[in-house]
Amino acid sequence: MTYDVVTLRQREFPNTGPYLNHAGISPIPARTVQAVQDCVQHLGAEPSHFFHHHFFPTYQQFMQDIAAWINASNPTDICPVTSTSQAISMVATAIDWQAGDRIMFCDIEFPSNAYPWMSLEQTHQVNVVMIEPDGGTLTVESLDRAIQQHSKPRLVAVSALQFFTGARADLSALGTYCHENGILFVVDAIQAIGHIPIDVQAMHIDILATGGQKSLMALAGIGFLYVERELAERLQPASIGPNAVQGWDHWLKYDLTPLAGAARFGSGTPNVPGISSVVSSLSLLRELGREAIDAYTTSLSHYAIHELDQRGYQLVTPHDVQGPIVTFSYGDHTTTDALLQRLTEAGVSVTKHLDRIGNPYVRLSVHCYNREDDLQCFLNAL
Repeated sequence: MTYDVVTLRQREFPNTGPYLNHAGISPIPARTVQAVQDCVQHLGAEPSHFFHHHFFPTYQQFMQDIAAWINASNPTDICPVTSTSQAISMVATAIDWQAGDRIMFCDIEFPSNAYPWMSLEQTHQVNVVMIEPDGGTLTVESLDRAIQQHSKPRLVAVSALQFFTGARADLSALGTYCHENGILFVVDAIQAIGHIPIDVQAMHIDILATGGQKSLMALAGIGFLYVERELAERLQPASIGPNAVQGWDHWLKYDLTPLAGAARFGSGTPNVPGISSVVSSLSLLRELGREAIDAYTTSLSHYAIHELDQRGYQLVTPHDVQGPIVTFSYGDHTTTDALLQRLTEAGVSVTKHLDRIGNPYVRLSVHCYNREDDLQCFLNAL
């Protein structure tokens, strides 16, 4: 670890207790609270001047910072969105599907990375194949087996970190496999984008989507979409925003010619405080370093897994997990709800999730500033 967790906690999260639900929604750092407050104050005083002279540079910084963070080839490969769901839905309806095209993903994907693809079965007559997870996520081996059985898909979708199991996908291996076989590769990065290094070029990621309220520790209602440049030029968005076309600022010269790159998915006036929050929170993540965050949060997860093992609880999360999420069984709904009530009374935030058939599980998820004593508060309630 290359940063001081005690100082980080005091400086950026001074009012945050044993919070262990970052996979649901994260607290925002103190610097981001200040940035958002400043933004709103300016909007309340002189919004036109602020928007044109202060926010536009922040918007450009947002594009540049995100492009650098994921190693996109150009800032115009990035488009701000309201959520992962919006981003994936926009892309799903922009592809020129042919009847009989096939889409594959694991049957434990969050609905944001499932429903947009499933809906295409009704609207575009595509076939969706759901793959049983291998070690809690999609692997090259499980994907290859599905292809041998069903034939090659046009698109494969995966979460970088699975929201339920906490398993981490090997994006490099999956991306290389898809690239070599002419398959579009889509990644939901909302649980991973602030935790683990993601290189869209090296990993052959064609489309990446994320919201900002989880791993990025930014506001809800803001995120971004990445689309590889050559692919973007072949996509035709179903919904056209007023600022997503050539010469968009000549409002009465109606022209549906889309902008180059991911900008064609622009949907109108951007989320001003949200974009400011991403720029601010990303500055903190850059200072800490993703490799350091990755190593530190993984070590906390291993500590939690060890302690839960010692107490005999059934884990959903792989024991060798590389990531910030740990999920386990605490019995039936009655005992699980009783635990959650005790945790709430102790000021500890976790969440309850159901498996495919409705069995309850408890999920805890850490971030860069958590400490072992946060986990100990959780463990004490067991």
